Amino acid sequence: NSDLRKLAVNLIPFPRLHFFNVSFAPLEDAGNAAFTGKGAKEITEAVFDPKQMFMAPDVREGKYLTAAVTFRGPFGAKEVDEHMLNMQMKNSAYFVEWIPNNIKSSMCNVPNNGFSGNAVFVGNSTAMKLLNTRILDQFSKLYGVKAYLHWYTGEGMDEMEFQEAESNVTDLVAEYTQYEEG
Repeated sequence: NSDLRKLAVNLIPFPRLHFFNVSFAPLEDAGNAAFTGKGAKEITEAVFDPKQMFMAPDVREGKYLTAAVTFRGPFGAKEVDEHMLNMQMKNSAYFVEWIPNNIKSSMCNVPNNGFSGNAVFVGNSTAMKLLNTRILDQFSKLYGVKAYLHWYTGEGMDEMEFQEAESNVTDLVAEYTQYEEG
């Protein structure tokens, strides 16, 4: 009930804000998997857990613009929808209010190999501005002392391209901040 085109359209509300964070659940040792039966509730909670995200910034430092979760395994649609709604209601402070229905869920009856059931999360969070801010700070320090600049200018790049890139990332951080505040 989902394809990549629909996923991309639903997850990118603004063209420049197309950086995703990803999560997978359950993340556990294969030896323990047989002993821990994971239902839709546990997998939904795990996939939204900030400790399970595959990105450096803490998603609790921003808000989700959009999110999509694909469940794989023998889950009931009603059960999945119920747990997704509960998760959004319980964590409403971490979702922007001005995009209604900003969580999408889809299901596939066949679980990944080695799992009885699992989920993949893809979210578009304003916490990505923290990553871009950190990169911008590191870039500014290096560019301020012209470190490694000669390698790039020697290959034909102009110094103005570095200033333009810095300006673009600064604008991106400002745009994430603007949409987080609504």
